[in-house]
Amino acid sequence: MKWNLDDLPVFVAVIGQNGISAAARELDMPKSTVSTALTRLEQALGLRLIDRSSRSLRVTAEGEAFHRRALLILEQAREADDLMAGLGSVPTGRVSVALPPAFSLDVVAPRLPEFRARHPGLELDIIVTSQGAALVRDRVDLAVVVGILEDSELISRTLIEGRLIWVASPAWLSTHLLGETLDAVSLQIQICEARYAQRRTPVQVHGEAAYMDLARGITQVNDPLVVLRTVMAGGGVSMLPHQYCVGPLREGRLVEVLPHIRLSRSSARLTAVYPGRRLLSPRVRVLLDFLLEVCQELDMPPRSNHVAGA
Repeated sequence: MKWNLDDLPVFVAVIGQNGISAAARELDMPKSTVSTALTRLEQALGLRLIDRSSRSLRVTAEGEAFHRRALLILEQAREADDLMAGLGSVPTGRVSVALPPAFSLDVVAPRLPEFRARHPGLELDIIVTSQGAALVRDRVDLAVVVGILEDSELISRTLIEGRLIWVASPAWLSTHLLGETLDAVSLQIQICEARYAQRRTPVQVHGEAAYMDLARGITQVNDPLVVLRTVMAGGGVSMLPHQYCVGPLREGRLVEVLPHIRLSRSSARLTAVYPGRRLLSPRVRVLLDFLLEVCQELDMPPRSNHVAGA
């Protein structure tokens, strides 16, 4: 590498301030020093980065490409500095995270006082959304997403492997004969999460691949907690991520049923994601570790008895 890393902040400032004079004021440098650094960088690269005259400044195509890379290099340098400064010290500052609605309400919210007590120097910004992955690049440090992760540019860490289970309330089971076949079960589903409501929802029956039609005659909702409360109120049988059923199963308000009909595990997976080009700062690391700890407590098989079909 022939060019000097110290010239990168100068180059970025010239573009950001749209001029050499403005960049010099921003950096508190003589104008001649800024101009020399820019010329030195261009000569080392063998490329014209900026066309400049006495009245205007135009970034070349090569300059635009190098500017994008320069921003990444400077961001990584700052994060590396933050990381080294944070080692052995108490994490402080603000950390932003995007969480799915049900996960934030049912899993994270009850544990927030505990996180606050552990890390009083951290300030949390929580965005509740089902589109967390789209916010990672610009708005949040970390996001939790549901289901299969499609963006390969993001670093991912599985929080809960996830498994969908069939559940019903004891009161409903006491007055209804639970179906055994897929057609019979379909008639007893009154509500389900919208992302499972397909004409050909894949399942396995006694280990054999099959499909259920969950697109017709069923109330669809984009929040698993609405499904949970409906089922506990006697609203038939439905499928839910196990992590939201732990308490009701333990307390006897729900019963796991239909163990011979299995649904896709990946549909209920919860994954923490962050940009691959970023180092994980100490403040983000402690938040990720906390989410892993909380989810590890949830991702265990239920203790309740299975109820098969009639």
